[in-house]
Amino acid sequence: MAEQTMAAPSSQRIQLLKVLGPAHVWALGVGIVLVGEFMGWNYAVGKGGAYGALIACWVIGLLYTCVAMIDSEITSTVAAAGGQYAQAKHTIGPLMAFNVGLYLVLAYTMLEAGDVQVAGQLIQIGIGELGSTVDWIPFTVLSLAILAWLNYRGVFMTLTVNFVITAAAFLTIIILFIGLKPWNPHEIMRHTELLTDLPYGWLGVIAAFHFGIWFYLGIEGTCQAAEEVRSPGRALPLGTMTGIITLLIAAGLTWYVCVGMLPWEYLGWDYTLAPLFDAARVSGSTFLHVALFVGTLFSAIASANGCINDAARAWFSMGRDRYLPQWFGAVHPRYRTPYRSIVFLIPIAAIFALKVPLAQIITFSILSGLLNYTFMPINMWNFRKKWPIGSIRRGFEHPFHPLPAAVLLSLCIITFFAVYLGYGRQLLAMMFFYIIASLWFHFRRYQFVRRGDQFTMAWPKPLGY
Repeated sequence: MAEQTMAAPSSQRIQLLKVLGPAHVWALGVGIVLVGEFMGWNYAVGKGGAYGALIACWVIGLLYTCVAMIDSEITSTVAAAGGQYAQAKHTIGPLMAFNVGLYLVLAYTMLEAGDVQVAGQLIQIGIGELGSTVDWIPFTVLSLAILAWLNYRGVFMTLTVNFVITAAAFLTIIILFIGLKPWNPHEIMRHTELLTDLPYGWLGVIAAFHFGIWFYLGIEGTCQAAEEVRSPGRALPLGTMTGIITLLIAAGLTWYVCVGMLPWEYLGWDYTLAPLFDAARVSGSTFLHVALFVGTLFSAIASANGCINDAARAWFSMGRDRYLPQWFGAVHPRYRTPYRSIVFLIPIAAIFALKVPLAQIITFSILSGLLNYTFMPINMWNFRKKWPIGSIRRGFEHPFHPLPAAVLLSLCIITFFAVYLGYGRQLLAMMFFYIIASLWFHFRRYQFVRRGDQFTMAWPKPLGY
């Protein structure tokens, strides 16, 4: 059986460059997600109160730990751009792969739109505090244009910049935590006065799971770098697992600081843009005020930068495999980037950033991400069944299988219910959209897919075939 492989024929096409290391993988995953500590998660407080948001932070943290473990094993083995899309085409089949690719593209594009919207509005707030009035829209468009140019020019420069600004943004959370003197909790922070019981009971806690996802949404984006890292078996698990640890720490610090400085009613208000920045403003420290303004802006820029990278890789991979027109599968001959996919997706993000409210953009991104996570347990079970431990070389083997996959599937189902409680119509509309897209692929696009080219890894035939 070992001699029978499923490798595709060699190709002379221009390939993506293998230039990334573990630090770049960390910068991609944490860079995309860290903005969720600066904004968006606070809507969970409006659903379940401060303690409800904390429970959501822990439970959804478990969900994403399972995601990181599963992704680290499969992607360190399936070293191809597209991440979970590449996993699906190897373990399940074309229809599932198409849907997963679409989930990824929309999750990252919507997150990118929310990021640049926040960046533009934050600059408007900052200039307003200096006594001038400006419109946020030009700054949003300018941010998007600069990041598109950066991604167009090369992945190494893109993710090196992301590493620097992500590390700086994370450092501002630490600075704020220390600056508020947690060792003397009654001097500045007011947990005793501000914390209340669960205002909407345990149903509110479940509803809070919806926006609790925002603490971690996008860490699975590390998989999109699989084809561009120098050592997938080392860099992807190391970058992903250190990334989820970083985010768990940041989420805990963020909750503690914000609920100790701001009333839960204000935190959960739809128009509260950046709770960490607001906490710094009410602290009375000019240094913390400026530091958190910079940190919030850096986090939004880093997230948008990583999302452009990841959405383009997923779209590019689908074009290269003929799931979409092959025109999208082109690599720039000089910069070695999927330049057509980058340019094509930018206007879509711009339209949503300029026309759609932030909470709805976040929900679109969350729903697409949730659909992707729901597929992952099925993918993991199929992967272990078809290629058991020992049959192929793995860069990482996650422990306790099949428990993480079972926990992930259970938490995804509960979170779908949480989303339905607040955004039932949007959930049904998104499901309808993906059904229509699946029908389009089956009847119009599947005929162009070359099944023999789907298996790009030199693996033995699956067990039982």
